Parts: sequence; C-alpha cells; structure tokens
Amino acid sequence: MPDFLNDAQRDIQRRAHSLGRQVASLNTDSLEAHQIESETRALSKQAGIYLLTQPAEFGGTAGTSLDLTIAREALGACGVSHLPGFFGPMPGLLAQASEHVRNKFLGPYLAGEAKGGFGFTEPPDAERHTWARDEGDHLVVNGHKSYVTGGSHADFINTLVELENVGPAMVLIETNSPGVQIIRRFGSLDGTQHASFSFTDVHVPREHLIGEAGAGMKRALDQVNAVRMAIAADSLGLCSFVCDIVAEHVEQGRSSEIDAGSDQAVRVQFGRMRSQSYGVRSAVYRTARLVDAGENAVNEVMASKVLATETLNLLVDLAIQIIGGEALVDSHPLASLFRRARATRLAEGPTDVLHANIARGYLDLHLGRI
Repeated sequence: MPDFLNDAQRDIQRRAHSLGRQVASLNTDSLEAHQIESETRALSKQAGIYLLTQPAEFGGTAGTSLDLTIAREALGACGVSHLPGFFGPMPGLLAQASEHVRNKFLGPYLAGEAKGGFGFTEPPDAERHTWARDEGDHLVVNGHKSYVTGGSHADFINTLVELENVGPAMVLIETNSPGVQIIRRFGSLDGTQHASFSFTDVHVPREHLIGEAGAGMKRALDQVNAVRMAIAADSLGLCSFVCDIVAEHVEQGRSSEIDAGSDQAVRVQFGRMRSQSYGVRSAVYRTARLVDAGENAVNEVMASKVLATETLNLLVDLAIQIIGGEALVDSHPLASLFRRARATRLAEGPTDVLHANIARGYLDLHLGRI
C-alpha cells in the first residue's frame, strides 16, 4: 500500500475495495451483460465511487488522478476492474465542445442514456486520413475509421479528421447521419466490442467541431493519455490480484507436491513478482501526483502504462507456469486475465511505439523527466 495517503484517499480505497469484493461475489455466470453492468452501477453509486469520474457541475465528485488511481487499483486487486458500470462516463472531449453540443449530447451521455465512441485509427490501406471539407455552416466528412472504441452501440463518435487547409480537428458525428455506415462489428481478445465505420459525404453541423479547428490532435491525445493512466492503474491492481492467487497456491502447499526445492524456487519467483509490483505501484502513484500538480507528465504517463502492462503480462504468464494446467481452464481467473492482459500491451499505443515516443520527448522535445 503506498504511503502518504490522506484520510479522504484512504476512505476511497476502503470503499472501492469493499465494492470490488461485493461485485466479485456476484454470480456473473447467471447474469446477462446488461444485468451485470446495471448491478455494478447500482453498487458503485451506493459506494460513492461511480461519480468520481464526473465533474461537480454535473453532480459528480470530480476525483483527482490520484483518487481515480486509488479506486482503480483497489478494484483491480479484486479482479473485477474489467466489468462495466464502476465509473460514470467522463465528459472527456465533450467538455470542450460548443454549447449546442453540450446541451444536446453531454447531459444524456453522463447520465448513461447515450453512448459515445472514439474514432482515431484509419485502416492500414487508407489512401489518406479521414478528412473534412468546410462548407460554411457545415462540414462534409469522408473516410474510414477501422477501430472505433465503443463503436458497436455508439450514438455518436468523437472523430479525428483532417480539416482541409486547417489541420487536425475533432468532430462529433452522429452515427444515424446519412452517409455513416458500420462496415463491421467485432470483439477483441479482451472481450471488448468495437466497430469499423465509413463516412461518405457526411454533412456535420459546423458547431459539432470540438474546440478550435487545427488543434484536434492535441485534444485526441489528451483523451488517449487519460485512458493510458486508467489502464496503468487497472493493471497495477491486477498485479496484486495475480500475486494473491499465487500466494494462496503456495500457502495451500500445492507446489510441495514436487519437492521442497521446487517449493523454494516458487517462493523466489513469488518474491520477484511482489518486487515488480512494488516498482509499478511507485511509478503509477508518482505519475498520478504529477498529473494532479499540473505538470507536463506525458512521458511519465506513457512509461507508467508500459511498466504496468508489461509487468502484468509477465506476472500472469509466470503465475500460470507456477500453478500449472488448471490455470488454463476457462473458468480459472488467470485464463481470462491472460487474454485481457495481452490486449493492454496494444491498447492506446503499443509498447514499442510508446518507448519511441518517450525517447522523442526526451531527446527532441526536452519534455518530461524520463
């Protein structure tokens, strides 16, 4: 447990951990996905965790980056952080949108009555980035987005486009607009659902521009960084979850079925796992404090995401090796975690790409402390 938490932060940790245990005790095998989300949301609201992600002006409690890190770590340590419903939707890019867009979309979105997607990635064979032509009171958008997070059931997509003669811009596109087509819906290794879209002469009101035209890439990356921090905190908690599974295995004496020497070897591996988890925790909590202090922490956020996800994958793989074949059974928590953990190394930027970006930030841009 990290030191230097105040009473309010320790209270968040206590409430989140209690919530995680409650949700972990649910018989999820007998519930539909929407029932699990509904039950989790209700329990999270009772625990005072749900509103941490939402601003005070919308009735939320506006948790800091450290508050959210504490809560996500506690939920991950219970092995339930992947389930939907723990946190209310964050305003994200919509907070910077026009009054018209905020009035029409933000309220329903924060209330869970409307769903949004994030369109950032083009297919590898795209001839150009998704682009928009300015025609006065509206934009005309064309192109493709191959991996729209949350796109399967989205009512709108916050989409990065290249506004001709201006530069990158974020635009809100309603999915029921003429010319918007879902090419395919698909699930990924970690169980999340996504979609690929095409845009053909889609007319979008100019007031659906989010923020200043030409600054879209920065806004998109701000959103990406927030998600990277969430992934790091989730992964940190899951590191503890994996360590607890191995500790239980050792304490029950299963490893002693072979010989005392093998048992000692497992204990050495377990000590290494705990040490690696401690290093991740130190990095993620320090980064959260830098974010809350208003520091430029782009490099630190990337490094925390890399450290947390790479360590989680190492620990899950090692835990499966220690426990053996039973950990490969579908019903074993490590089997499903193995799939989810693998996806984290690609989510919001592959590890090698983030390493390259950290190098560029230090060597070329002279930003950050890494």
